[in-house]
Amino acid sequence: MNPPNDSRGGQPSQHPRSEDAKASMSKTQTLLRIFIVVALGSFFVYQLDISYLWLSAILTAAAIVLGIMVLIRAVRLKESKLVLFGAISGLAVAAMQVLLLLTSALFFTQVRDYQQCIDHALTERAASQCKTQLDEAMPYQLGQN
Repeated sequence: MNPPNDSRGGQPSQHPRSEDAKASMSKTQTLLRIFIVVALGSFFVYQLDISYLWLSAILTAAAIVLGIMVLIRAVRLKESKLVLFGAISGLAVAAMQVLLLLTSALFFTQVRDYQQCIDHALTERAASQCKTQLDEAMPYQLGQN
């Protein structure tokens, strides 16, 4: 025999979600979207100029907080595996962004000089000279390839 149908046009009956569960899922998905936008925003702001390192750091911190909130909601409320995967992978990206920001802050002057040099480099040779200058400006162990 065929499974029983409900009034929604012949779809097999499933456990309908309550309005609270739908609202909770919607809130979690919205938080996930905001988290992804903030994490990507942090990366793109960093790409603009090293002078915006502080803004990128603020956005990264906000992304980590949002990511943890999404992760907690996904686990506690047993949201979809996609939300859980998005939260975990987004937090991994945010962790790499933290490492990038810390490295840039540690070598701020060298990175700033490199960015200024590369902005004015019109040829491959000029860009290569900028990289050489950066290698020479780094501490001894880091400058060696």
